[in-house]
Amino acid sequence: MIIFDDIILRLKEIIATDQNQNKIYNKDVARALDLTPQYFAVIKKRGKIPYEAIALFCKKHHISINWILFEQEPKLLSS
Repeated sequence: MIIFDDIILRLKEIIATDQNQNKIYNKDVARALDLTPQYFAVIKKRGKIPYEAIALFCKKHHISINWILFEQEPKLLSS
C-alpha cells in the first residue's frame, strides 16, 4: 500500500539534501513538486498522491520513482 505521508517524508529527505536544510516544510515540498501550497494542503488532507508531479520531480533529480513510492532500492538512478 502506498502511504502519502511516507512519500512526503522521502521527498523531504531529498529536498533537505538539495537545499542543505534540516527543516523542510510542506510549502517546500509543494514548490519542489511545482504545486501551489493551497493545492498541496488539499491533496494532503485527502491523501491523494500527485503521481505526475512526483514523476517529474524524480526525473529532474535522477531519483528512482520506485524508491519514492515503495522505498525500493536503488535510491538514485545511474547516469
